[in-house]
Amino acid sequence: MKVLDEHIIAQQCENLRQWRIPFRQIGWHLSARGALDENLIPVLQQLSKPTFFTHDKDFFEASLCHSHYAIVYLDVADTETAEFIWRVLRHRMFDTSAKRMGIVARAQVGGVQYWAKGKSPLQSAKWSD
Repeated sequence: MKVLDEHIIAQQCENLRQWRIPFRQIGWHLSARGALDENLIPVLQQLSKPTFFTHDKDFFEASLCHSHYAIVYLDVADTETAEFIWRVLRHRMFDTSAKRMGIVARAQVGGVQYWAKGKSPLQSAKWSD
């Protein structure tokens, strides 16, 4: 399940719908609008294999790695959100929910940096990998 932060703009959500990428959005489909960051982790733990996409850099923390969810911090412009969600979901390292579980990642123009549950150093993957 793909879960979007409530602050992801409507046009980017519409792009995802047009590309047939299903998602649920905080404040619309899940949880309450304005939910505090620390209240979102329990929501993710209750869902089945969610990947949470956000623009909030506070979620890019190794301590948030958990085997039941993935977090992707989108370090890109608001208008590039859908494209980078699509790129993460198509990347060979992250193209299934099983491959994504346990990661906390930062997607940016140059590629993806990520921590994986049980692996200590920050790792990276280029978009061409």
